Amino acid sequence: MTPLRVLSVASEVYPIVKTGGLADVVGALPWALMAEDVEVRTLIPGYPAVMAALEQTTEISSLPNFFGGNARLLGGSHGALDLFVLDAPHLYDREGNPYLGPDGKDWPDNAFRFAALARAAAYIGLGAVPAFVPDVVHGHDWQAALVPAYLLYSHRPHPGAVMTVHNLAFQGRFPRHYLAPLGLPPESFSIYGLEYYGDISFLKAGLQFADKITTVSPTYAREIQSDEHGMGLGGLLRQRARDLVGILNGIDTTVWDPAADAALASNYSIERLEARAPNKAALQARMGLQASPDTFLLGVVSRLTSQKGLDLLLACLPTLTGSGIQLAVLGDGDAELRDGFRAAALAHPGQIGVVTGYDETLAHQIQAGCDALVVPSRFEPCGLTQLCALRYGALPIVAAVGGLADTVIDESEAGVAATGFKFSPVTAEALDHALRRAAAAFYATRSNASNWPRMQLNAMLTDVSWRHRAGRYAELYRQIVAQRGA
Repeated sequence: MTPLRVLSVASEVYPIVKTGGLADVVGALPWALMAEDVEVRTLIPGYPAVMAALEQTTEISSLPNFFGGNARLLGGSHGALDLFVLDAPHLYDREGNPYLGPDGKDWPDNAFRFAALARAAAYIGLGAVPAFVPDVVHGHDWQAALVPAYLLYSHRPHPGAVMTVHNLAFQGRFPRHYLAPLGLPPESFSIYGLEYYGDISFLKAGLQFADKITTVSPTYAREIQSDEHGMGLGGLLRQRARDLVGILNGIDTTVWDPAADAALASNYSIERLEARAPNKAALQARMGLQASPDTFLLGVVSRLTSQKGLDLLLACLPTLTGSGIQLAVLGDGDAELRDGFRAAALAHPGQIGVVTGYDETLAHQIQAGCDALVVPSRFEPCGLTQLCALRYGALPIVAAVGGLADTVIDESEAGVAATGFKFSPVTAEALDHALRRAAAAFYATRSNASNWPRMQLNAMLTDVSWRHRAGRYAELYRQIVAQRGA
């Protein structure tokens, strides 16, 4: 195969800066693509955490008067990640969340912060770095979605473009009068361009102009073509259905490896599943839960939002507390949900434990210590926590939507091949029924009448790596190159 060069463009990358699963994908996919003879370099903003993490940097070019200030394009690396960094202090030199100010609201100049990222990607795509001229530019989510527009309106020969939608709900919508300051021509503001209900939509630009569109699961690719789940873009996605493909995410199985995970009280594997038990005891102690190896323990690692369905879980707390089931929650988000879980923990000490915020170490400990992981999302493009749960032998209890439907096999539909529990429709009543089914299966182990141990083994045998998924991306890149060269 002919080696390919791909420029990946994203607003975050693990392990340098992470707010969600996007960073995990952007950090893991380049490594997996090396086996497919694809060389990837990743362009990210020069946040303080990024600048501090760079090992050795080279200034590639200066960018004077770049969206309100002087900037530089740097080359560098972090571990095995080869990086381009847009060093623009006037846009990125801010502590805290990459997208939100101290008041919890979007930075008011986010349109220019991420247009700058896309513009820098277009410069690289058009040959600004002679040592790395990409065959394909791969943008992730709305923050990178202007890349295909900048390439198109350069009116110069340019590489192909892939747009990956990790979550269609976030679209980068801004006022129409931003068009000229963003450096886009008047003709780009049309129904066949960036226009979206009278505003500009960054994401629509990517969906309109990219050669290929990917989402992070086959079911989500189908769902977003509907008016119900298309977030106002369903019609466009139906028009582009031939260029839309769902490719399941994977996880980095070197980071998520129960046999070698330094965060765990006890490492274990399929061959040594009994060594998993000390992790439950450690988690109960860490979360202030009563020590009890025989009590059904549920875990949650999630943003606390309506999309994630955590209000449904709150509605099911009477079932949990009445049945003696334990719950360990790690997450943050909507104040009402956060306060609801905190109140539940205060009302049921020893049975419900809550840690607000995000703690990577504790996330690993919950996956290794809980018996089942609850992911009741109303919609879920792919989901990574259920993939980690499978890897760690925590049986997922999930809504039958998006990537959750694609990655979990319900015990009622597959018997001996089952890996977890699914419920539909996405209601509190259906979740409550799934929780009861899971609890019954767990407690049946006492009489050797349960498939629980078999399901744990099935879960841990599930391939959740990037090994096969990366090949799908490499194939897509080569299709684009072949089509553009034809």
